[in-house]
Amino acid sequence: MKRRNPAASGRPEGFPDPGFWQGRKVLLTGHTGFKGAWMLEWLEAMGAHVTGMSLQPEGPVSLFEGLHGTARLEGEITDIRDEAEVARRVAGIEPEIVFHLAAQSLVRRGYADPPTTYAVNIGGTLNVLKAVADVGSARAVVVTTTDKVYRNDGSGRAFVETDPLGGEDPYSRSKAICEMVVSAYHDPLEALGCRVAAARAGNVIGGGDWAADRLIPDAVRAWGRGEKLQVRRPDATRPFQHVLEPLRGYMVLAEKLCGIARCAPAYNFGPFEAGAKVRDVLDLVAGHFDGAAIAYADRIEGLHEAGTLSLDPSLAARDLGVAPVWSLEEGIAHTATWYRSFADGADPRDLCLADRMAYFAALLKAGHSRQADTPDGNAEVA
Repeated sequence: MKRRNPAASGRPEGFPDPGFWQGRKVLLTGHTGFKGAWMLEWLEAMGAHVTGMSLQPEGPVSLFEGLHGTARLEGEITDIRDEAEVARRVAGIEPEIVFHLAAQSLVRRGYADPPTTYAVNIGGTLNVLKAVADVGSARAVVVTTTDKVYRNDGSGRAFVETDPLGGEDPYSRSKAICEMVVSAYHDPLEALGCRVAAARAGNVIGGGDWAADRLIPDAVRAWGRGEKLQVRRPDATRPFQHVLEPLRGYMVLAEKLCGIARCAPAYNFGPFEAGAKVRDVLDLVAGHFDGAAIAYADRIEGLHEAGTLSLDPSLAARDLGVAPVWSLEEGIAHTATWYRSFADGADPRDLCLADRMAYFAALLKAGHSRQADTPDGNAEVA
């Protein structure tokens, strides 16, 4: 059976379909966070009717407020640990598509406050899925988890979706249990005409992330103060990718869940290359900032964190047509330019739009290259 390659009509395979999202009622939890703010902007640019559920943005600088202002926060602030409030909000929204991004997402904060980490990541997910099932309006639910859900044996090999789940720290373990909650809702939701899947993304970079204990935000803050960045684990290896890469995957996954083709219960989203060392990433970032100074620790101290993490994204490439577009160097260049331009007074809306346009151009180029590589230039794929 043949199907038309979207690249033949100017839209590459593995790219969100604006026609699908136009007018869709979407519930996006965690929309005031880094990834959520980027996703909200993209979904609304395609014409989706998005309602958020999140806590107030953290910190003195907020990408969400820079992109969307503070006015829309009224009525959208919700603690997902509040079962009754979540149920009330979902019933009022009656969403067709649900993206559940809200989470306590920091490893070291998980060590400092395990009860909150478990309550948000497990109990909050349960509240959202129960409310969605009770309302019965949704056709697709994408729950984002993490590359850290896997039971890490320290071998350094890239994890595939069928590998055992586990986790050595409260955050990682909470996300592994979160996936068990998602699995428990597969059949109940499917009986209502709704399909659910988990999305496991590698470490994201991109402009507008101001969270503590994140690599590039910590570097930007330190260098902005004229200080030397202190790095605890320079040889830790992670699957770094620009934030637009997994967000594209989440949207395409939601579209596929609404179709007739079967989807896997979980997908990895990350680079095909082996993960990059923290020191190599920072050396690349420092090249974009004058006077950037870094002090790398010569021994590992502190609580346990995995030394190596790597994902195999082959399943997403095969099933969804989603494969990385930007190299690590390109993602870092766009991220560094965003922060430098923001420091010079640029509007974050203009910066995010410029990155999305550059990403679209790279995706179109990659799609046309794949099309040209098909036998006889045929614009159809099996």
